[in-house]
Amino acid sequence: MPNDITPESSSPNEAALKTSTEFTTESAEMTEAPESPVEAPAKIPTIDAPADPEESFADLLAEFEHTHSHATDGTTQLQGTVISLDAESVYLDIGYKSEGILPRSAFENNAGAVVPGDIFPVSVKGRNAERYYELSRHKVIQPIDWASLEEAFANKTPVVGTVTAVVKGGLTVDVGVRAFMPASRSGVRDAAEMEKLVGTEITCRITKLDSTEEDVVVDRRVIAEEQALALAQGRYDNLKEGDIVSGQVRSLTAYGAFIDLGGIDGLLHISDIAHSRIASPEEVLSVGQQLELKVLKVDPESRRISLGLKQLQPEPWDSAADLYSIGQRITGTVTRLMDFGAFVELSPGIEGLIHVSEMSWVKKIHKPSDILSPGDTVEAVVLSISPAERRISLGLKQALGDPWTDAPAKFPIGSAIEGPVTRLTKFGAFVQLTDGVEGLVHISEITADRRINHPQDILHAGQIVKAQVLAIDPEKRQIKLSIKQLIPTGLGEFLLEHKPGDIVSGRVVELAPTSALIELGEGIRVPCPIAAATPTAPTANTTATPDLSALTSLLSARWKGAAPAATRAPEPLAIGQIRNFRLTHLDPDTQSLTLTLA
Repeated sequence: MPNDITPESSSPNEAALKTSTEFTTESAEMTEAPESPVEAPAKIPTIDAPADPEESFADLLAEFEHTHSHATDGTTQLQGTVISLDAESVYLDIGYKSEGILPRSAFENNAGAVVPGDIFPVSVKGRNAERYYELSRHKVIQPIDWASLEEAFANKTPVVGTVTAVVKGGLTVDVGVRAFMPASRSGVRDAAEMEKLVGTEITCRITKLDSTEEDVVVDRRVIAEEQALALAQGRYDNLKEGDIVSGQVRSLTAYGAFIDLGGIDGLLHISDIAHSRIASPEEVLSVGQQLELKVLKVDPESRRISLGLKQLQPEPWDSAADLYSIGQRITGTVTRLMDFGAFVELSPGIEGLIHVSEMSWVKKIHKPSDILSPGDTVEAVVLSISPAERRISLGLKQALGDPWTDAPAKFPIGSAIEGPVTRLTKFGAFVQLTDGVEGLVHISEITADRRINHPQDILHAGQIVKAQVLAIDPEKRQIKLSIKQLIPTGLGEFLLEHKPGDIVSGRVVELAPTSALIELGEGIRVPCPIAAATPTAPTANTTATPDLSALTSLLSARWKGAAPAATRAPEPLAIGQIRNFRLTHLDPDTQSLTLTLA
């Protein structure tokens, strides 16, 4: 577009001052300056040639002023001569350095009768991307004020313009002159949005201004960014902790969600989304969701804003005392495992802890993962509750019932039990009676046949044994057992087959001044008191051969028959002698009996 300088409006001094600049500019045009402000081709070097002696500097200046001048009333009316036509346009010589262009539709019959040499009155509207002057067959007002544009450019003052078209690489904008706006500085994302800008009025900033080349570049995005920054600053300055704000979920991350608060972002951490424990924000939130949030913290230095969602919801622990009581049986879901126990969610936002010591009656649990996994549904009993400290203690084994409660009724003293050996110690063996109940067989109660040094000499873990209950203490959770009491012995059978007063036969195996040890059968030896007057055989007879035939006949009768009556005076007692004895006392429980000479 021609410059808005006219010969009439310029004084001789001003013309003289501009001579060198305009001459240089005119020369630059003669070197075919780049046609497009976006993609400028390499400059073609000029050919040094002597100046035409008939062409004076004043003539060059006059031509420049003619080709760039406008009427002082802001209108331009020229005579254009048709020089060529193509399928879409008519090209005219308007006396400027570059030709003018009109669409064929501007003429009757689509310029069917127009031929080169025809002359038409035209007005200049501006220049297109190909550097042709765009013409109109009507008088056009040219509101060009280069001084104002240069002032706006120097002061970075925003200007208002109208988007006129989408061109390669961006948009054309009318800011009083034709300006170019790169697509990257339009503030829109794609071609469809750029098309929507055509015909709209925008605010932009001049980032390049060359009045000589009529090369003007504008930027809309920088204005939008500055406006957004100013809006964000104002929004940020007005925020304070405790404010309730509205926002939209802009993006989700593993640790939370970024919320658009209208020009500024705040972070909603995953721990502040819900009272209940969640694995990821996607479980509760979605991009684009509108939320009411509470401002938790505003950091002036880092300009970070922390937001909370759960803080606007009722606090679950406020009603915990009404919902749960000691001894109550509850059902919950295991949320996480620690070395010391398992956390169980009872309701959203309320978790209880099952300590590792409260998990089993049967065995000692070393780590919760031995019996529990996250996601398990468990039944437990509330052991204690402290809403102020946000703690609830739970018991898993209590929900199963304490097996020691009815142990005395299930395992009375004297009853026989059967169970596996669970573990061995140097003092005995533990036997499982039922889940959660174990009894101890002391080493002395394992066998009556011989003395053992360690229970493992006879028993091993997992072995099924039978034992008799000797004693039970539910408070101490102790049961004493005996294996040897249930092993059949000769003495046991003897006691079952006799009663006090029976006369039995026995062999004297040891003698003492006041007693003798009598063998009543295999493995059955009972002490018998001897009165001082009872005769005893001389000591020499202690080595006499015992009368084994008589003892054998007596044992074969299994002590069921009475001994033959004495037909002679009592003989002195001697080792190996067979004599009759009277049973004075029998006790099957203690496996004991007493004798006297018959």
